[in-house]
Amino acid sequence: MDGESVDVAWVDAREANQQNWDDRVPLHQVAYGLEAFDEPSHLSDVVRADVPVLERFLPNGSLSGLDLCHLQCHIGTDTISLARAGARVTGVDFSEPALAAAADLARRTGVTATWVHTDVLDARAAVSGDFDVVYTSIGTICWLHDLDRWAEQVFGLLRDGGTFFIRDGHPALYALDENAPGLAIRYPYFGSGRAQQWDDESTYAGEGTVTHSRTYEWPHPLSEIIGALLRAGLRLVHFDEGRTLPWRFSPRMVEVPGGYAWPEAERDLVPTTYTIVAHKERA
Repeated sequence: MDGESVDVAWVDAREANQQNWDDRVPLHQVAYGLEAFDEPSHLSDVVRADVPVLERFLPNGSLSGLDLCHLQCHIGTDTISLARAGARVTGVDFSEPALAAAADLARRTGVTATWVHTDVLDARAAVSGDFDVVYTSIGTICWLHDLDRWAEQVFGLLRDGGTFFIRDGHPALYALDENAPGLAIRYPYFGSGRAQQWDDESTYAGEGTVTHSRTYEWPHPLSEIIGALLRAGLRLVHFDEGRTLPWRFSPRMVEVPGGYAWPEAERDLVPTTYTIVAHKERA
């Protein structure tokens, strides 16, 4: 059954997930509309939404000239967009084909970027330098089993006074049955340490199917996410919840400016995203 809670070793789950994300690369190179990036001013929808929020919490109110590390960057569309917003960017991902696609897109569009192949949970050891900003957004930490280790990487990558930003799908959203005729809870909100097992040949974007369809995700309540960041030593400076998503989580969602949302009568009943901004205090 899709979404069934299972016991699986992290190394095995990670390998299955990596194979799945490797398979997604050629599909997403088509679905993401990469030709739009040939226009030098083009930014991804995700970055267009995130940057105005992030810049409110930066010392000079701008990404211009800042060193930024983008964790779980996939094929680099958001990373390149962040570079176009003014940052010096380093993209990190565990998929070599994804990073090859990202590097190709950067070369084609004349964007300077550094790409590092590593698991996000080992990022501090693999990435050289310290950063003014560590960024991650949309569909990221559900793939990780250990948020304390994740938050430690974020803290370690930031220089003193640096800023961490995350926007992602809301845990309350992920607890819902995406195929139900109404809002109905199907999956656990709170994590138990067990993974949710999925078998799906499609991806969230475009046509085509993957060869490796088995994936594993972990539910993380907001208390766990925020708690991990606080335990790592970061100071929370902003928290928000949203009503729209950049992908269609459920067939019942309707297209709205900025993405997709529940039908209007349900839109105020459950959040779809959360945003957190945190600072690393100066020593």
